[in-house]
Amino acid sequence: MRSLPILAAAALAAGTAVPAVAQQAMNAPLLLDATLLDVVAEGKATRVPDIATLRAGVVTQAVTAAAALQDNSARMNRVVAALRKAGVAPRDIQTATIALSPQYRYAENEPPVITGYQASNQVSVRFRDIAKSGAILDALVAQGANQIQGPDLSVDAADQATDEARTDAIAKARARAELYAKAAGLRVDRILTIAEGDVPAPPMPMAGRVRLQSAEADSTPMAAGEQDITATVTVRFLLR
Repeated sequence: MRSLPILAAAALAAGTAVPAVAQQAMNAPLLLDATLLDVVAEGKATRVPDIATLRAGVVTQAVTAAAALQDNSARMNRVVAALRKAGVAPRDIQTATIALSPQYRYAENEPPVITGYQASNQVSVRFRDIAKSGAILDALVAQGANQIQGPDLSVDAADQATDEARTDAIAKARARAELYAKAAGLRVDRILTIAEGDVPAPPMPMAGRVRLQSAEADSTPMAAGEQDITATVTVRFLLR
């Protein structure tokens, strides 16, 4: 490292520019009396999910494409009407997929033959009252829904929970830095940098903490459970 000042002085004396590497080395602070410590910490905020998202739809089959679509439309209208009657807002009902495809019969050494058509229509539905979602599912099936996927449980105020997780992550990073500093006979002087890592997707609800929230005993059970919303940070500390 002692050769860098000499190199810079020689370059200036010769009227040439100082190499970029030499300039960076000259400008970089020399922390001879300090120690750098990088800590990666994960913060957590626990919430009970208050939104359930699922897909519900109707699959119908008929000899002709028109008949398959007509039957499907009639059933799907009843399904959507049942959702609105249950109090689901129009903004929480969104068409997900509409499909029509021929059905074939296959035989050895013969070309496939169309035997009919299959129509499907599926909507994405958000339930803002998870306690009622089981009873609503039963009503959908009664009105002709024969295709259901989900639910995906989530937290409406996710940003607030994530900020709480960030605060927890910084506190954990600070506590860990204090631990390392004490063990090394040093003290935490200050934080130099903070970088946020990727926030992983919330895990599935833990079975040990599930609380049944079905409205009625004989309806389809729907358990909200709890979700851990996490945030990861990398903090660089200066120890002296």
